[in-house]
Amino acid sequence: MSSAIPLNVGITRSAGSATVGSAKRVLLAEPRGYCAGVDRAVETVERALDKHGAPIYVRKEIVHNRHVVETLRDRGVVFVDDTGEVPEGAVVVFSAHGVSPAVHEAAAVRNLHTIDATCPLVTKVHQEAKRFARDDFDILLIGHEGHEEVEGTAGEAPDHVQLVDGPDSVVNVTVRDENKVIWLSQTTLSVDETMETVQRLRERFPKLQDPPSDDICYATQNRQIAVKAMAPECDLVIVVGSRNSSNSKRLVEVALGAGARASYLVDFAREVEPAWFEGVRTVGVTSGASVPEILVRGVLDLLAEHGYADVQPVTTANETLVFSLPRELRAARG
Repeated sequence: MSSAIPLNVGITRSAGSATVGSAKRVLLAEPRGYCAGVDRAVETVERALDKHGAPIYVRKEIVHNRHVVETLRDRGVVFVDDTGEVPEGAVVVFSAHGVSPAVHEAAAVRNLHTIDATCPLVTKVHQEAKRFARDDFDILLIGHEGHEEVEGTAGEAPDHVQLVDGPDSVVNVTVRDENKVIWLSQTTLSVDETMETVQRLRERFPKLQDPPSDDICYATQNRQIAVKAMAPECDLVIVVGSRNSSNSKRLVEVALGAGARASYLVDFAREVEPAWFEGVRTVGVTSGASVPEILVRGVLDLLAEHGYADVQPVTTANETLVFSLPRELRAARG
């Protein structure tokens, strides 16, 4: 049995006119895969291994991808849920999703040598939370309960932050002063769902303020836009990504919402079910922001074996952003 997540239960789409009567083909979304923050985080762990040797400890998963985590574990990385599991004085890397001040303090108490791989775009949201907490705003943080990024951001200002987990939770929100309310968001959400939540919040709190800049990261938006562009022509969209990757799961939802007849999330090519190809002319392929390209190539190879050898890129943006490594590791790079 495949471990892929079928997120299209009960949803049926009519075939796009472009697929009718045409040969089998693949539409390959560009951009896809690694974003600048993920690339920085993974390289941070690799350079830490080069500099300090194994074992290197990482709090939580460095990024939400099974292949990446398993590969790093094979190199001597030990993934822990809490800094209390790290031996005193050892090296620990904080994941791309960020941590709260309490985690930094706990690491300091244990004399841990910390390397912070938090994505700079997540750090930006942390700074916004601190700023608006200082100004005594109620901060409505749109995100998924239990996600590491949400926990880290909320931990910056726990007395001021309320989690809003989707549009249906807006009814439970209370604020002290409707003139001093602002929303922030988890960076990896669906743009459409986030704006629906914002709209409902604004219906309740007309003076709700927007963040000073867009919190949803450029890579999340770009990958969703690319999927929206190709989905209307796709009988099937395969999203490569892990179950715990928020942005990967959102791509499945975006594909269905944009017109794909079916969409599935897989970690590896071996999870693709041949039955999915029945009656399918056009297959869309994309991957979440924490997915290495080798996994996409594996899916494309499998599709070629089933007759989908014609691969046509669908390009909606070109990404050139690069983040520098944490200061402790810049000298060790390359």
